[in-house]
Amino acid sequence: MSFVNKYIKGDKVVWLVVLLLAILSVLAVYSSIVTLAYKYQGGDTLYYLFKHGIILIVGFGLMILAHNLNYKYYSRIAQIAIFISIPLLLLTLLTGANINDASRWLVIPVINQTFQTSDLAKLALIMYLARILYKKQASLNDFKSVFMYLMLPVLLVCGFIFPANFSTAAMLFTTSMIIMFIGRVPIKYMLSLIGIILATLLLALTVASAKPDLLPRLGTWVSRIETFTQGGDSDSNFQADQAKIAIATGGIVGKGPGGSTQRNFLPHPYSDFIYAIVIEEYGLIGGLFVIVLYLILFYRGVKIAQRAEKTFGTFLAVGLSFSLVFQAMINMAVAVNLFPVTGQPLPLVSMGGTSIWFTCLAIGIILSVSRKSEPSNKNVNVAT
Repeated sequence: MSFVNKYIKGDKVVWLVVLLLAILSVLAVYSSIVTLAYKYQGGDTLYYLFKHGIILIVGFGLMILAHNLNYKYYSRIAQIAIFISIPLLLLTLLTGANINDASRWLVIPVINQTFQTSDLAKLALIMYLARILYKKQASLNDFKSVFMYLMLPVLLVCGFIFPANFSTAAMLFTTSMIIMFIGRVPIKYMLSLIGIILATLLLALTVASAKPDLLPRLGTWVSRIETFTQGGDSDSNFQADQAKIAIATGGIVGKGPGGSTQRNFLPHPYSDFIYAIVIEEYGLIGGLFVIVLYLILFYRGVKIAQRAEKTFGTFLAVGLSFSLVFQAMINMAVAVNLFPVTGQPLPLVSMGGTSIWFTCLAIGIILSVSRKSEPSNKNVNVAT
């Protein structure tokens, strides 16, 4: 108990939500890795369970460290992180590990762990926007200032993510727009940014149509959208069909932990489509419970933002909370066939490596804001 009182601070509801999602993650991942284990580890499911457990433990360690650091320091860290992220994104685009025509990963030496640089870029950009909006409130009516300090970083980060991961780029751009709207950036400037993005996107798609090698993922995007909007043959619609079967057979209360049968047929049941497995095993009740957990996380993030002593903390808490929950809602919408397949993991639930770590860091930063907003810290100066 003394460890909890000493090291576990901040919003206790957020901690509880994170703990429940982590427990669900262990149960759902262990149930859904059967085919993966037989394919690569001779049926040893404990190998993946142990690996996932270690990743979660490290993630919780990062969360504890992040939430114990005064959130004012993330203003300076954001400057460093954004200048590291942009070259790393370019390096990934040019030399990263290529899977299905997508260069999204760099391999970390020694530990041989793949590292999706867009995860770092998302966190860095949100922190950076929070810093600039706090620092530049007096000059937000100057278009040159807004473009150089806000729009240009958004264009660079989203632009370098876009060729390999359209959905992540679109989600990050949407999150950036939300943060800028909350930060009182004039609507006309935001509309001009949207216009720049649409014009650039149209130009890129036109060029890629003439020279497919320049944007090899274009065919995949078009196929997914056509399959979603018009339907398709059994092969192109296989993922969505198997997810529907999993959800339909789950019923109200589900088949129980480990009772999934569609895990043997559904591609990536441990990551992109883990929500379908959750509903199959825990039913509609379990599926709604997960949605409620994410909504609580967003609600508490907004409350933390409202209580923050500095507007930097407000922008930080809102931006990170929205980003995490927005990604969760996209993942769940894909699983229930309300959205085209995107390849976004379910935060804190899907099996992963660095994606879990950066999610934990983001939550740790939110908790850092809440920790400095507690009554005992009201008199603490947190100038950014």
